[in-house]
Amino acid sequence: MKRSVVETVLGGVVIVAAGMFLSYGYKKADIGSANGYEVTADFTSTGGLKAGDRVQISGVKVGVVKNVELLPESYLARVHLDIDPAYKLPADTAAMISSESLLGGLYMSLEPGADERLIEPGGRIQYTQAPQNLEQLLGKFIFSLQDEKKSNTPSGDPAIE
Repeated sequence: MKRSVVETVLGGVVIVAAGMFLSYGYKKADIGSANGYEVTADFTSTGGLKAGDRVQISGVKVGVVKNVELLPESYLARVHLDIDPAYKLPADTAAMISSESLLGGLYMSLEPGADERLIEPGGRIQYTQAPQNLEQLLGKFIFSLQDEKKSNTPSGDPAIE
């Protein structure tokens, strides 16, 4: 009988500790409900940006990506952003999708302009830049090297070509 009481108390301690870890993880992961105001931005490509990714200004988190959808009439990707109400965005704010590192991970980077007019809740960011595709850039670089090599070889020497 004494052994089962010890096991029960120990089980309770484990459950409380697990609850504390879950609570800590929930707070650190910032998985709360959206409580800011929504703005949208249209892109030709999102490069894999998804709901839950960060929105930053100067490296400081100011919101999250709420949703990404394809507009059927223009085939542009519309990104819905949830911005913290403490931050008001000027009307000439620019939005860019940036890479966290070479290993992946994307975030939305906002660069506020100097306009005194503000983007209203439900408004749209006019100036956008899609992410750079590393594979395309490498391909262009390699082909430019090949073209340069061909233009530098003498046209009459078959051994070089």
